[in-house]
Amino acid sequence: MGLPPTTQWVFWSLLLLSSIHVPCFFGSAAHFSNETDRLALLNLKNMITDDPLNSLSSWNHTLHFCHWQGVTCGRRHPQRVIALKLNGHNLVGLISPYIANLTFLRKIDLSANSFHGTIPEEMGRLFRLKHLQLTNNTFTGEIPGNLTHCSKLIFLDLYGNRLEGKIPIELGSLSKLTLLNLGHNYLTGSIPPSLGNLSSLTILYISTNRLEGSIPDELGQLVRVKMVSLGQNILSGTIPPQLYNLSSINALGVGLNRLHGNLPPNIGLTLPNLQNLYAVENQFTGPIPVSLSNASGLLLIDLDNNSFSGSVPLNFGSLKGLSRLSLWGNELGIGKAHDLSFLNSLINCSSLQVLDVGFNRFSGALPDSVANLSTQLRVLMLDNNMIFGSIPSGIQNLIGLTVLDIGHNFLTGTIPISVGMLNKVEKLYFNRNELSGQIPSSLGNISRLYILTLSGNNLMGRIPSSLGNCVYMQWIYLYNNNLNGTLPKQLFGLPSLIELHVGNNSFTGSLPLEAGSLKALGHFTVSNNELSGEIPSSLGNCFSLEYLVLDGNFFQGSIPSTFSSLRGLRSLDLSRNNLSGEIPKYLEKLIFLQYLNLSFNNFEGELPKQGVFGNASQVSVLGNSKLCGGIQELQLPPCSSQASKKQGMSVASKVKFSIIGVVLFLISLSCFFATLYWVRKSRKKPSPLPSAEDPLVKVSYAELFKATDGFSSANLIGAGSFASVYKGILHHFGTMVAMKVFNLQRQGALRSFMAECEALRNIRHRNLVKILTCCSSIDWNGNDFKALVYEYMPSGSLETWLHKDSLDQLTKSLKFTQRLNIAIDVASALDYLHNQCETSIIHRDLKPSNVLLDNDMIAHVSDFGLARFLSEVAQTSSVGMKGSIGYIAPEYAMGGKASIQGDVYSYGILLLEMITGKGPIDDMFKDNLSLHHYAKLALPEQVIGIADPQLLLEEAEVTQCNGKHINTRNKIHDCLISMVKIGVLCSAESPRERMVMRDVAAEMRAIRDLFLRARIH
Repeated sequence: MGLPPTTQWVFWSLLLLSSIHVPCFFGSAAHFSNETDRLALLNLKNMITDDPLNSLSSWNHTLHFCHWQGVTCGRRHPQRVIALKLNGHNLVGLISPYIANLTFLRKIDLSANSFHGTIPEEMGRLFRLKHLQLTNNTFTGEIPGNLTHCSKLIFLDLYGNRLEGKIPIELGSLSKLTLLNLGHNYLTGSIPPSLGNLSSLTILYISTNRLEGSIPDELGQLVRVKMVSLGQNILSGTIPPQLYNLSSINALGVGLNRLHGNLPPNIGLTLPNLQNLYAVENQFTGPIPVSLSNASGLLLIDLDNNSFSGSVPLNFGSLKGLSRLSLWGNELGIGKAHDLSFLNSLINCSSLQVLDVGFNRFSGALPDSVANLSTQLRVLMLDNNMIFGSIPSGIQNLIGLTVLDIGHNFLTGTIPISVGMLNKVEKLYFNRNELSGQIPSSLGNISRLYILTLSGNNLMGRIPSSLGNCVYMQWIYLYNNNLNGTLPKQLFGLPSLIELHVGNNSFTGSLPLEAGSLKALGHFTVSNNELSGEIPSSLGNCFSLEYLVLDGNFFQGSIPSTFSSLRGLRSLDLSRNNLSGEIPKYLEKLIFLQYLNLSFNNFEGELPKQGVFGNASQVSVLGNSKLCGGIQELQLPPCSSQASKKQGMSVASKVKFSIIGVVLFLISLSCFFATLYWVRKSRKKPSPLPSAEDPLVKVSYAELFKATDGFSSANLIGAGSFASVYKGILHHFGTMVAMKVFNLQRQGALRSFMAECEALRNIRHRNLVKILTCCSSIDWNGNDFKALVYEYMPSGSLETWLHKDSLDQLTKSLKFTQRLNIAIDVASALDYLHNQCETSIIHRDLKPSNVLLDNDMIAHVSDFGLARFLSEVAQTSSVGMKGSIGYIAPEYAMGGKASIQGDVYSYGILLLEMITGKGPIDDMFKDNLSLHHYAKLALPEQVIGIADPQLLLEEAEVTQCNGKHINTRNKIHDCLISMVKIGVLCSAESPRERMVMRDVAAEMRAIRDLFLRARIH
């Protein structure tokens, strides 16, 4: 350049400094370099707002920066930083763009901290960088495209953040990259074909994003790749044949997408090194390839929730290292005796830990060879098939079992005594079979047992007292059997017992006083037995009781006064007994009580009017001829004291009431004897709920066709992903019903039908939509036809009431009290699904359009097409991001399993939507503002400001009470603050911070009670 050397040095220094935006320091080259690195590190420290472990305490002026924690300096370039490793220090803050001044950096590892904000584009200037790991932080924004300027990158790991936008096409130019991990983010768009240019890549992990479109054929060029993980996205189409030709692959994950097609017959030949095959929840069909056994190193085969059919290959026994074989929820089995022959070959899989083939079509006898499976087997699930025969007596050989589920089959014979030798078992499901004989006392030897399900069999004899040894027991289900004798006292000494269901048996004697020692008991059912004597007052000590069902016995005496201590009681059924005396006034003070059945007893006196007695739909007192008073809707005669106070009552009126009273008495008496006859006749029959075992009213395709006028659009009342809903009148029911017709041409529709049937067949609650029957037939073109028939909800969905633009100019709006009641109804339904079912159910798609309203504006949760049982989810690594945008819990988008906390999140969003009138994807929610944050920022002073104006319009009344004016709107304001707090807590980002539905329902009822008291007093 013709400049003196000193001038050239200054020129190039200034040019370098201007390119990296740092202050200019003069002096020797060494001093300049050292100072640049030190200042860059200090600037990094200044951007960190929280250092809980004091990890950066050494970053001060008393110690040379090469000795600071997490900082490594080079040997070839002494006193220049080559590595920054601060992983797992819980640091909070931003990454300073000054990191680009550390120009000798080769490695950055800031994983497992709480860094947020965007990834600085300036990182693209670190041309020596080989290793960049920012895993498990909360970075947002897009992946900087100029990271591709770091041409020496070998390792790029951005897993577990909140990155958005598309995968930069430019990443395909990083020819030296061996690992690319972008999983568990919010990336959208398609997979760039340019990734096929990463010729050195061995690991490609982009699971758990929102990627869509097809899998590029170009990925078949990754000749060195060992892991390809594309699961939990929205990918569609088929897997490119080129991908199956990458013989280096040892792990292939494509689960939780919308892929279809068959697995190629030669997959085990073209992928000989395959160790993990994960393809759950797609739309794959056809047989499971026999050639898979050629991939002799296979450890995991997980093909859950697809539509695979045919037989399970008999040669899987050659896979010596196989630890997990999960084929749940397919269409495997051909209904033949040899369907389970594959179990014989699995005896050779000595490392097998999980075998799940539930929810298929397997038939045949359960082979004795099951008892010879691996002693390492932890989970054995054969449930919901058509398996018959007996339980092998050698079952005790499976010493490693923690879960044994053979429920919902056709097994006969007795429960082997040897089951008691499985001392590691925690969950035992033998329900819904045809097992007979006695419950073996050896079950008391299983010390870890905490779930025992034997319901729906033909078991007889007594409950063994040895069950009192199972001190960890929490759930016992023995209902719908032929058990008899007295209830053993030892059963009521289990300190952790939460639910005890022994209804529909023939137990006699009295209810032991020891029942009062069950402090954790929340649900106790002994209905339809032959128990007698008085209801023990000690039950009042069961302070956790929420559901007490004692109907259909011979209990006598009065309702114990100690029941006043059951403050959390929600449902009490004492109907069809011989109870007498007056109905206690304290029952109206149990503020959570929402169902009370005292029918067909001998109660007398005046019926209270407050609390649960104030709602005719929540209380039943039929067949108690000596009762009087109560609210008008119950149509009881007035009490004599009330009649004497009425002035001017004519003789004719008195005669009329006398006649009415006699008629009511005769009707009640007739009903009582008719009901008593029916109960005794059907005592051994299960509850008349629709289920796979219960007879349903049969309806044909022709009847549904006629009822809907040929499935006319005039009768169409709704449509979803897999089905359309029509209204019509079926002569079987004589009233309007809703018919959900599944579009079986859509992949996943059949699974949705099966899921909804399974979820609804064993549950019943006043706030769940009731299934009346189903239709599984063929249409007039010979195609498969499946439909479900529900009660018709004439008031439509909550969605139509909240958002008028979808209501065809409907002028009505929901009042505050209506919204409050609907919110309570939905909370009660979820609490039932989560905490009171035999197996907890996760709804997974709670939103206003799935909340239906009847004539009385009572809410019913509907659409169980995505529902899953919690026990199923526990056996899978994930169930995918299913549900509706805006209501899906954030952890689902990051690969978390479906959980009841996910339903709680959806409820929180729904509650906030009911309060604000704004949906979660409203146009106003952008730039990181969400419905959750919108509501949270309004607490507590600005709640009225965010409330739906329609909510307050009709409720802003001024009433006069005891000579004082009370502004109802003020009371609404107080209630709204409490409701918004609940909505915000339920929709918290972290599942651990959310409430549980049991508490939500209780607090919502408490809010209603306070509001009603304010209006009354």
